[in-house]
Amino acid sequence: MELSHFEESGRAVMVDVTEKKDTERQAEATGKILVNRQVFDAIKAGTVGKGDVLAVAQTAGIMGAKRTFELIPMCHILPITGCRIHFDMDEEECAVRCTCTVKVTGKTGVEMEALTGVSTALLTIYDMCKALDKSMEITEVYLVHKTGGKSGEIRNEKHRAAQQAEQTGKRLKTWD
Repeated sequence: MELSHFEESGRAVMVDVTEKKDTERQAEATGKILVNRQVFDAIKAGTVGKGDVLAVAQTAGIMGAKRTFELIPMCHILPITGCRIHFDMDEEECAVRCTCTVKVTGKTGVEMEALTGVSTALLTIYDMCKALDKSMEITEVYLVHKTGGKSGEIRNEKHRAAQQAEQTGKRLKTWD
């Protein structure tokens, strides 16, 4: 498979999607932030001094997804038709997992928008809680699933293994 973001001389270009047909496309990405017990409990209780961390992070994630084209140089401006941010709080691991699902009817996919949405939401949690914990770690950010376009449906096998491990053991508290 050839990379399509380069011209013959090797310089980066934005892919021309003029001739592509509009299709329904969706992408889901996930990631998590590991925090200390104090931060985890404060997020859960809603007592972080800067406000409702998950509500602000949800809004930030949606905004990040919508503005991906301004951050990633070769991304197209897309008329996103839906964006959902979901959080799961893992009591045992002291982690907040974020999932971002983005939808569009267009000529190119929304994988980068989903990844940017997750990253922005997790960075917002970090920003709002950094006074309480400077050792937080953002980790495991990856594409879970995508549909539409020439490549059709793609599922990340790493995510399937993680889901199976979670289903056999622990229940997570969810937040929408």
